[in-house]
Parts: sequence; structure tokens; C-alpha cells
Amino acid sequence: MTFRFRYALALVLAASLASSLSCGHDQQLVSISIVPDTETFGASTIPVSDDAGLTVQLRALGQFIHPPVTKDITDQVTWGSNTPDMVTVNSTGLISATGLSCGGTVISATVQKNSSDGGISSAGAIVTGSMQANVVCFTGTGGGGGSGPILTVDFAGGGTGSVTFTPSGFSCASSCGVSFASGTAVNVAATPNSGFSFTSWTGCDSASTNNQCIINSLTADRTVTVTFN
Repeated sequence: MTFRFRYALALVLAASLASSLSCGHDQQLVSISIVPDTETFGASTIPVSDDAGLTVQLRALGQFIHPPVTKDITDQVTWGSNTPDMVTVNSTGLISATGLSCGGTVISATVQKNSSDGGISSAGAIVTGSMQANVVCFTGTGGGGGSGPILTVDFAGGGTGSVTFTPSGFSCASSCGVSFASGTAVNVAATPNSGFSFTSWTGCDSASTNNQCIINSLTADRTVTVTFN
């Protein structure tokens, strides 16, 4: 066997080994997208309570590498809603309006693994995708369904947190509104997330020292703003 032949054979074997190793790379999930990425329930002329039971099926699409490919992983993700009193999501990705309140919520699809698809340890890697679900607040007049004036809370500032309405017990972490019977006295308590602080309320009749916005009597639609920093 000549040196030239042995050298050529070595190159072929090396290329074959490299190809084998590259094909053996473990497939990895790198991102998740949700379809549709935005969904809106209801209309301004429809009482929020009439939206109860409206549903939309979501799909979770996983983007993988080694090789690059997109797969439907709807049944492999963990679904969640950050405002389940407004829009719920079940284990199959079906979202439903509750008819209790209006505003916006984030729906997430998450995969957490302690190993990759090929069994290689990945130290609990987490991949998450999200979409926006909205419920339109009722602003028309003469509608049925027992809808009264709506108290809407907008969020401002560079921080994050949540608010809780009393009465009703409804909580949200992004712009939202709740309908009450006309004349109801309403308090909205603000709670900052860890690492942030409550700054102020605006638009209230008064504000208490324990971060509460006080509405003495809600007789018309009103918007108040909470600021976290």
C-alpha cells in the first residue's frame, strides 16, 4: 500500500468519523412560539359576562437545532395563564374567557427538562414561549348581563407587581378592569413583586398608607393608574 493511498484512505476515514459525530449531535429545543400569538375575546358593545365560555385552541411550536426543524409540541408543554380569573388555559392549550373581568393576560407554554432528547444532562433547562389574550371591556349602554360601571387599572413605571380588587377578590398583573354594581365602594390593593416597590396611585378618590386605592362610590367607568418602580 503506497503512502499516497494510505493518506487518501486516512482522509476518507476522518471525514466519515466527522460526519458520524456531527450526525450524533443531540437535538435541542431552543425556542417556543404560540399560534396565534394574540387573541381577543368580546367587544365593547358586549357585557363581559356574556364572553364566558368563549374558547380558542392554541398550538405550541418548538424550534429545534441539530438538525434545525420546527415541531408541534402542543401536548408536551406546560400551559399557564398569569390571570386565570380572566382567561384560563387547560393542559391541551385551550384558552377560555371566564366572563368575570376584562383586560389582558399572558398565556405561557413551558418545557423543563433534566436531560436533552438524546439523554445528555442539561441541568434543568427551561424554554418558554408566550402569547397575549385580551378580553374587551364593555363600554356600551343598555347592555344586559348585569354589567355595571367598570373600574380599570393601568400599570406604569419600570417595576412590576399585581393588584387585587375588593369586593370581588380578582387579581391581575397587567392592565385589567372589573365591573361592579353602580354605587359600589371599591378598594384596590397594590403588591409589588420581589425586587420592586410600590410608588403611587393616581385617579383614586383617596389612597391609604397600605398601598390601597379607594373609590368611595363607583357610578361611572373610571381608570386609575398604579406605578411600580
